[in-house]
Amino acid sequence: MHKRTWIQAAACAVLLSAGGAAFAQAKPFKIGLILPMTGQQATTGRQIEAAARLWIAQNGDTVAGRKVELIVKDDTSLPDATRRLAQELVVNEKVDVLAGMGITPSALAVAPIATQSKTPLVVMAAATSSITEASPFIVRSSFTLPQASVALADWAPRNGIKNVVTLVSDYGPGLDAEKFFKDRLQFNGGKVAESLRVPLRNPDFAPFLQKVRDLKPDALFVFVPSGAGAAVMKQFAERGMDKAGIKMIATGDVTDDDQLNDMGEVAVGVVTSHHYSAAHPSAANKKFVEAFQKANRNLRPNFMAVGGYDGMRLIYEALKKTGGKGGGEALLAGMKGQIFESPRGPVFIDAQTRDIVQNIYLRKVEKKDGQLWNVEFDVIKDVKDPGKNK
Repeated sequence: MHKRTWIQAAACAVLLSAGGAAFAQAKPFKIGLILPMTGQQATTGRQIEAAARLWIAQNGDTVAGRKVELIVKDDTSLPDATRRLAQELVVNEKVDVLAGMGITPSALAVAPIATQSKTPLVVMAAATSSITEASPFIVRSSFTLPQASVALADWAPRNGIKNVVTLVSDYGPGLDAEKFFKDRLQFNGGKVAESLRVPLRNPDFAPFLQKVRDLKPDALFVFVPSGAGAAVMKQFAERGMDKAGIKMIATGDVTDDDQLNDMGEVAVGVVTSHHYSAAHPSAANKKFVEAFQKANRNLRPNFMAVGGYDGMRLIYEALKKTGGKGGGEALLAGMKGQIFESPRGPVFIDAQTRDIVQNIYLRKVEKKDGQLWNVEFDVIKDVKDPGKNK
């Protein structure tokens, strides 16, 4: 009797230890998504979170036997808050991946934490060229400003635009846009009459636009972050700059799909260069736009949404490659070199730079069926970040 009791106890212990191993194997895979959900860049957070949740809804919340848990934190675009939240997510929540990063200063604030903890950081929004050089654990699913700016500086002189004033937000991506546009325009025989920089926080574009009007260039080249384009367009119209013969050309952040319909007639005809338009005519994009709008009360996805959507794909595919085991270095290796068809077109993660290689499109704002769209009219294929060609 005593012997049988001992055998039963031993059997229970084996079952418990096997159950414990299974439990350990199946612990949730946590993604810490840090975004500006309130404040000046709130539209960025809204778009990326919606896209991340759409990806999970379409592809399931279990990958290679691991339940995926999305933990969303609001950093209000303050880098100190981003750093603190990232630290808490890594130390307390033990997240497997960090993601989001609405603006460049936020991404740079988190880079040392990603390096120290060997936690992959998927940058879904921030677009300064140097971000991926700040940590070997950063992978980008968005774009870089040099990618977008160089294409426009090639197009402008071929279309009668030789004398340009630049107007950018005064922080990393704006300085990238200014530098790479100016260098390429001058290389192509054009000139930049003046370079104007506007504060990132609480910008007032009016005095800068008045100066542009007085200078009378062929065109004004603009970069402002997602969410600020409508204000620029409104003040551009109020000063009658289009009627004075000054064209606006810009990176696609300015004619943001999310806000385009609110910009009015002044936006019609504005030429921009960018990696994504909600009007991109592929089957994959039509399906993406339809699903995104259905899930978000008819909200139109913008370039931030596609950065979030593709960032989730990178994470899912990397986890599959590890067989569900995860691990920072293994996940990072699984993200490098990924090639896939995005709603934006074909993309590739450069294994050396961990940056995205993608098509850049020239687009013109057109009115169709009572709505404004960024309609593509030319493409430069497989553009690597020019900022890395040093």
